[in-house]
Amino acid sequence: MDTQASLDAESYLIPFSQNVKLSSQFFKHFSPLDQEYVKATASVMKEDFLESAKILLPESRKKCVLICLGPKEDWTLRRARLLFRKSFNSLRECNARSVGMCLSDFVGPNIDISTVAKEAALNVEMAAYEFKEYKQKSEKEAPTIETMVYTVAPSTRARQCEKQVRMGGTIGRHVNYARTLSNIPGSDMTPSKLAASAKECGKKYGFDVQVLDEKEMRKLGMGGVLGVSRGSSEEATFIIMEYTGTSAKRAPIVFVGKGITFDSGGLNLKPSNSMDEMHMDMSGGAAVISALSAIADLKLKAHVIGLVPAVENMPSGQSYRPGDVLTSMSGKTIEIANTDAEGRVILADALTYAEQYKPTHIIDVATLTGACVIALGHHALAVLSPNDLFAKTICETGEVSGDYAWQLPLWNEYESDIRGTVGDVLNASKSREAGTINGAMFLYQFAKSFKHWAHLDIASTMTTASDQHLSKGASGTGVRLLVELAHCLSKK
Repeated sequence: MDTQASLDAESYLIPFSQNVKLSSQFFKHFSPLDQEYVKATASVMKEDFLESAKILLPESRKKCVLICLGPKEDWTLRRARLLFRKSFNSLRECNARSVGMCLSDFVGPNIDISTVAKEAALNVEMAAYEFKEYKQKSEKEAPTIETMVYTVAPSTRARQCEKQVRMGGTIGRHVNYARTLSNIPGSDMTPSKLAASAKECGKKYGFDVQVLDEKEMRKLGMGGVLGVSRGSSEEATFIIMEYTGTSAKRAPIVFVGKGITFDSGGLNLKPSNSMDEMHMDMSGGAAVISALSAIADLKLKAHVIGLVPAVENMPSGQSYRPGDVLTSMSGKTIEIANTDAEGRVILADALTYAEQYKPTHIIDVATLTGACVIALGHHALAVLSPNDLFAKTICETGEVSGDYAWQLPLWNEYESDIRGTVGDVLNASKSREAGTINGAMFLYQFAKSFKHWAHLDIASTMTTASDQHLSKGASGTGVRLLVELAHCLSKK
């Protein structure tokens, strides 16, 4: 990272606010003519948050993006994330290969320089991401930004900022890897290929990976995973990852990710307009794989286990049926009311498998219910736990990480909705009410031995929203939250 207010970039980001205009370190080094041109442009711009203008400086011929922060007292971490993404997209339109950004320009009463450094690098990485693996390269494509020149004011501790920039960039790249895993079509991201991706990550970043096949799962009695897998020609896998950044004797944190690599709904076939994004139904699994990779890459002092049951849910003559009863690894029987409520069935076995680790905390991450989208829209994931203090910790960590979370109740009154008639538990309630809560309540039947367990329903944040200034497709939801939780919970 360049720590001087140098001008060795092709374009620059110049922020201004309604009460402190044009204080950028870069601006102070412009020639008088260029300064006057910038002032004149800013004077006619709307002073609304994210209002921006692209200009070419008349003397130096440098390109600049002017962008409004709004009132400094309203400058928050949430706003900063959006501004860094929007700014990057505007700078990309300048056709420049290198961009200068002075981190000190974005410090305010509610956000310090270390946070600015981390979030700028993280959100620039996320904004730069595009999934182009299946597109032909166009000759009309603008050049990509290859270099970000992050600078700070002379009085700032540059080394601390440099460390935060590296951390933010690292996390951003692993979020993008989760997006890639989720964006790959189901024909090319099968259970075995997801397991192979986890092995590659383990080899690259230094954590152990073991993969169980169906024969091994059968010995363990994983009737939930095997039952859902029956309809597919692709065999299920069960991915076990372990990162030991501290004593292996220390009880681990366990992350469990739903890995349905394609969800047709099974015999309860989804409507055609609800199926095209179902290759992303393994986004929870992608988040866990990428979080373990980021934790290992950052060399956090933590002991973390990641579990991902990976399965296809397909219709065939071998598929599990509504009315079937599956025996889970725990011994509890699962009455199948709807084959499209398959995620909770495979997670039941994963939660039971996790008991052997005696974890300090366990969190499962899943695109579990469409009801979560109805409840929360696309800007928050749902948190459900019988431990309100743990749920509160997750929501607070969501604000810090950028994966915003909101708690829904998990009261005993909801338990009657998932009691089976011929089996111990019912995988889908007969009514449409409280779908997200019922899904979590089902999982809770297999998590009662854990003191600190929480369920994250990420169906609401699986894809990017139009106002997030990110490319369309998978969002990489959950990765930032899991990394921050591993960091915080390990300290405790």
